[in-house]
Amino acid sequence: MTNLIENKVALVTGANRGIGKAIVDSLIANGAKKVYLAVRNPASTKEIEAKYEDKVVTLTADVGDAESIEQLANQATDVEILVNNAGIMHLTSPLSEDAEASLMQQFNINVFGLMRVANAFAETLENNKGTLVQLNSIASIKTFGDIATYCASKAAAYSITQGLKEKWADKGISVLSVHPGPIGTEMGNEAGFAGAPDATVVSNAIITALNNGDFHAFPDPVAKQLEAAYQSYSDQIITGELSL
Repeated sequence: MTNLIENKVALVTGANRGIGKAIVDSLIANGAKKVYLAVRNPASTKEIEAKYEDKVVTLTADVGDAESIEQLANQATDVEILVNNAGIMHLTSPLSEDAEASLMQQFNINVFGLMRVANAFAETLENNKGTLVQLNSIASIKTFGDIATYCASKAAAYSITQGLKEKWADKGISVLSVHPGPIGTEMGNEAGFAGAPDATVVSNAIITALNNGDFHAFPDPVAKQLEAAYQSYSDQIITGELSL
């Protein structure tokens, strides 16, 4: 298999733990020459810095703040693989008293955060013929009642991801939409996913999808079940030539 990560410069938002940290590990293991760790708290990456030394650079960033993301983009103009991993999940049904506030908070990070990152890095990605990797979820395709507001935010993020793929197609920018199911991270455990697959199943799937030039990645066993049912629709409608 061709290794398209070799000697590339990457940036990962939310790189200090869980899936983000696993993505950093996989990028470096596959030859990335530098990975920017974009996190809200720079003290949270000390362990990663000690492990990888000059292969990683910590930058302060908050996807919930447009000015912060603009500053991030100005500091990382050599990025070729941009992984927007940062996100939040609230356990909120549509009937909860705080459903509206929960939805707004998740949209701010999961949807508007993606838009901030994409807009801030658009010129860099075009100049470097780069790739945007967006961490979506099976929840972007299938809604679960107890996390319905999270599902709504991820569905919106998936729509934006598709829009970016279309708008960037003639600019040499590729897009990868990643759709994990339950994963055994801190966030996953809080949602009741204890015993779920390790985050490396996601990071490894991202490497494979990047090398294959795929638009979708469904990493884990639960996600692959959904992929099997979704594949025909995706091929005909999402990545097909349907026009209005």
